[in-house]
Amino acid sequence: MFSQIQNINGAYSWNKWIYKWGSIGEISSNRKKVNGAAFFEEGRYEERRKFSCSRVPRRKAMALIFSSFVLSNYELPKVAYAQSVEFREYIDTFDGYSFMYPRNWIQVRGAGADIFFRDPLVLDENLSVEISSPSSSKYKSVKDLGPPEEAGKGVLRQYLTEFMSTRLGVRRESSVLSTSSRVADDGKLYYDVEVNIKSYANNNELAIMPQDRVARLEWDRRYLSVLGVENNCLYELRIQTPEKVFVQEESDIRAIMNSFRANKIAA
Repeated sequence: MFSQIQNINGAYSWNKWIYKWGSIGEISSNRKKVNGAAFFEEGRYEERRKFSCSRVPRRKAMALIFSSFVLSNYELPKVAYAQSVEFREYIDTFDGYSFMYPRNWIQVRGAGADIFFRDPLVLDENLSVEISSPSSSKYKSVKDLGPPEEAGKGVLRQYLTEFMSTRLGVRRESSVLSTSSRVADDGKLYYDVEVNIKSYANNNELAIMPQDRVARLEWDRRYLSVLGVENNCLYELRIQTPEKVFVQEESDIRAIMNSFRANKIAA
């Protein structure tokens, strides 16, 4: 286990959309990162197994090949090997939040969020953090959003607004899958929200006859959000993943959600 410090110098600015639970507003902010503001802490590494190779006589080698061929013709029970995911911890002391993320995910700059990581293999799988402007809102608790059910509706509205399309024949189906609240080990209240959004598009949107415009599924994704309040700001951890991938990685994704913390900024 070791820590690798990444110093981020300079300033950056961006325009991004935040939601005020019913209304959308555009904000601009300039933020400056100072040395040591954000750093990574390596997760533990698993020890690699070492295999020793020994010379095998030619006859024994042929016998092993023949036996493996014979055994391959029989249906052997399938053994599932659970591969543990290694995590890194991202800590932003300047903006006041932290979370764990898979070690092999890469950071994408200029994505519009405060921080953005993406799976290099599954490009539709990513996570980001959004922070409300302290000058435009003064949150005291996540309860300011209302009950979890009301917060879930606000999260879904925000996603649908971001995914508005001007293409002809595009249709979106959406639903709030679950909403809940929990108190983390830091004593703060957090809301967990899960929504599903499906996107359909016609294969021939310019066709005149309705039977010639057949809608096909473009993507089917799950969006998971963790909402927390600190420093008079609303913090939101967003995770996007295809539904098929979510089924396989649910435990890892929930571990990321449970690791998210909104931290007090030192004066």
